[in-house]
Amino acid sequence: MDHVTIYTDGACSHNPGPGGWGCVLLYKTHRKEASGSEPDTTNNRMELTAAIEALRLLKRSCFVDLYTDSAYLYQAFEKCWLRNWKSNGWKTSNRKDVENRDLWEQLDALCITHTVTFHKVKGHSDNEENNKCDLLARNAIKELLNRSEA
Repeated sequence: MDHVTIYTDGACSHNPGPGGWGCVLLYKTHRKEASGSEPDTTNNRMELTAAIEALRLLKRSCFVDLYTDSAYLYQAFEKCWLRNWKSNGWKTSNRKDVENRDLWEQLDALCITHTVTFHKVKGHSDNEENNKCDLLARNAIKELLNRSEA
């Protein structure tokens, strides 16, 4: 299988509010950037959407190193939250419904198609690719707001 490196980020103007996501995919000498937005969302939903949309761009099963600055996204895999939520009928350890279940289910299915290793990076620091994803996400929000004002 091919190896792809992915960076993702989500952003929200107010929380909840208009949100955006961005991703950068790196494969050998190839680079692909993508972004999108939603008019009423949360930062966590945009973080998840960035990962989902990035993985959807892959045309075949791949080994993926996915870098995120979202503790929410990273810890769901690193601390096995997702596995526990599924085995508990999509309930948290406090027996509450898992937030963003719809997105977690999509991401879970994509992680079955691909072999994904999640990595945590410090947000808004010196990681060039993470900063690019943040810029893509923030620009997607600006474009959304500009369209709604027109």
